[in-house]
Amino acid sequence: MSVYIIGEIGINHDGDREKALKLIKMAKDCGADAVKFQKRTVDVVYSAEELEKPRASKWGNTVRDQKEGLELGSPPRHSKQDYDIIFDYCKSLGIDCLASAWDFDSLNFIEEYEPRYHKIASAMVTNLDFCRAVAVLGRHTLISTGMCTEGDIDNVVEIFLEEECEFTLLHCVSLYPPKPMNCNLKAISTLAEMYSCPVGYSDHTASVWVAPPAITLGASVIECHITLDRRDPGSDHASSLERGGLERIVEWGRLTPIVLGDGKLGMQPGEEITAEKLRYFEK
Repeated sequence: MSVYIIGEIGINHDGDREKALKLIKMAKDCGADAVKFQKRTVDVVYSAEELEKPRASKWGNTVRDQKEGLELGSPPRHSKQDYDIIFDYCKSLGIDCLASAWDFDSLNFIEEYEPRYHKIASAMVTNLDFCRAVAVLGRHTLISTGMCTEGDIDNVVEIFLEEECEFTLLHCVSLYPPKPMNCNLKAISTLAEMYSCPVGYSDHTASVWVAPPAITLGASVIECHITLDRRDPGSDHASSLERGGLERIVEWGRLTPIVLGDGKLGMQPGEEITAEKLRYFEK
């Protein structure tokens, strides 16, 4: 069983393209298969009232300043140029690049780059019109299930089956970070049994100990947030992994399916020699 490992950069680039490129290089050096970003149209995702609220940050003194500052390519930068460079850089390194779009314009924007996968964030699962717009595109889609009821998952799965679009459900807990008792990894098996589809795990724990049991339970995708420095200010850095953590996730992600084996009983190669040496009574 091959495990697809995604380093979620999300907004941990802090709106800085050069920082995004460093995170991509880190993910590639650690052996990840993909990096993932988030793409939002700020004026669509947030109300005018919310954007006018005061919020001190390095980008300014309002929520708008902060939200636009966290978007690659927000004014006065050029969104297309930033993403052109990012996708080209990923292609040059041989690592997949994808993004969670949070609105229709952002979805169309990301689709222009013809990503291998689309990703539906947990928050967007109940926006069924949006989910159908993703499914219509026909790209294999990763669907996070944080904050979702069984009915919510039923609805989005039905859409993807109707549109005949391949998908993978990602068990997810939308806490930052969740406590161990909140992780509920057995839901991975439950999702696989209920929906007869590939299932993965989107992790917010900032721990290296959760991915291996998730893989043991059948997760074919592991997504974890990554950062250059967990001490950086911002909403996601503290619940992300630095280089050392991602290296361990990748190492264990590769080893876990191997050590699980095929479950068949019988001697492993070379055990016959050991048996001949130790079973004196059979000689």
